Amino acid sequence: MENKQKSNKQLLLEYSGLAFQLLVIIGIAIYAGLYLDKWIKIKIPLFLWLLPLIAIVGMIIKVIKDTSKK
Repeated sequence: MENKQKSNKQLLLEYSGLAFQLLVIIGIAIYAGLYLDKWIKIKIPLFLWLLPLIAIVGMIIKVIKDTSKK
């Protein structure tokens, strides 16, 4: 039965990897949002808000799929 369960180290690495992915994706989304807002010349920071929000929702869905029991 222990072979089926993941050890604490494996879980720590898995969750820290997910956290790192989340930080990188949010950073890229913020940078892309700033770039698009400047390129399109919108007065309100529309893409700066939308892209990170979409990235966060996508990562939440990914975390739920990765951590749910199959």
